Amino acid sequence: MQVPEKPKPRRKKFWKFLTVLGPGLTTGAADDDPSGIATYSQTGAQFGYGQLWTALYMLPFMIAVQEACARIGMVKGKGIAAVVKEHYSRPVLYAVVGLVVVANTINIGADIGAMASAAQLLIPVHFVILTLLFTGIILVLEIFTSYKVYSKILKWLAISLLAYPITAFIVDQPWPTVLRATIVPHFELSFAFVFIITGVLGTTISPYMFFWQASQEVEEEKDRHHGKLISWRYIKNMRIDNMAGMIISEFTTWCILLVGATVLHGSGVKDINTAADAARALEPLVHSFPNSGFLAKLIFSTGIIGLGLLAVPVLSGSAAYAVSEAFQWKASLNLKFRKAYGFYGVIIIATLIGLAINFIGIDPVKALVYAAVLNGVAAVPLLFLIGKIAMSKEIMGEYKSGLLSSTLVWITFIAMLLLPLPCFTLFNYI
Repeated sequence: MQVPEKPKPRRKKFWKFLTVLGPGLTTGAADDDPSGIATYSQTGAQFGYGQLWTALYMLPFMIAVQEACARIGMVKGKGIAAVVKEHYSRPVLYAVVGLVVVANTINIGADIGAMASAAQLLIPVHFVILTLLFTGIILVLEIFTSYKVYSKILKWLAISLLAYPITAFIVDQPWPTVLRATIVPHFELSFAFVFIITGVLGTTISPYMFFWQASQEVEEEKDRHHGKLISWRYIKNMRIDNMAGMIISEFTTWCILLVGATVLHGSGVKDINTAADAARALEPLVHSFPNSGFLAKLIFSTGIIGLGLLAVPVLSGSAAYAVSEAFQWKASLNLKFRKAYGFYGVIIIATLIGLAINFIGIDPVKALVYAAVLNGVAAVPLLFLIGKIAMSKEIMGEYKSGLLSSTLVWITFIAMLLLPLPCFTLFNYI
């Protein structure tokens, strides 16, 4: 009888690695939402390689912040709003919840508008009809479908993000210049530069990511570990998951910045006013095909729509988790509507208000960048609380954040506190 071949050690390690991927990978994927694509593309178009370094230098801070959020969710078995409610005053709680709800709702509106604008590149349907259509699809799927099933479907659409790394490496790049711009920070003392770099930070280190990952770690603990006590092994697996998700996210960010700089800035396009402008960045990917302009629009539109369908539920869901935790409502995307009226009510209201934002005359592409800047401002007080909670022995016990993690979170807080200050005088620029 033939003895079955034992799995090779490398293969076993690879499959073991895949089994620990979860909330961190999902959060990292959702970070490159339509707002992120628009902001990174605009940054590359406007400043060339001038902000390419941000993708590299933000990575350790992004990992540390999301690791702290995930740690809070795992250790406490509660989302961030629930932990704040337990250990801080009501005004602090309401301020935290208010910030994430307002920031997320505006981001939802910007993403829905971007999806409609992207779809118009392919089909001649009125903008209003498309926004209503996408809003309806998102709400029906989010309320009546398990999010795990829903997200698995949508992640296939997110594969179109690979268009940016592929384009980045098939375009003739000045690699010595690119590598230098990636490693050596460049800064300009101008409002335009500070404004857009605040947007880059805001769409990378966003409030919705804090709440979403913490809440999803709680869901993951319920599903995977069945209420078992937390252990350092689980913490280690969470770190692997978080680091993998954030590395993938920031590599994609770097590629979008690079493509925007080489293709758009290099051809004289320094301001992205429409979805068609942004789609031009992908034309080198299909330049040898007939009707390459349409193919570029198709790839771009598929990515924006797929990522929007993935990101909007994350935005509305994280807001719903925050509100539900504050008022002790049942909260889970795996619960049926009749068992979580309050939770799904917040999702519906936030999504509908986001939809309404598109009817007040704000340009949908510019709105994505403004939403990113708002996230950068809103993240500051939330980072302060996350830093305090994660390093608190009283709250976190033996699983509190270590020195390196805490230091990186506090550096992130200080950087995001100081950087947006000039933006308060940018009304003329906006």
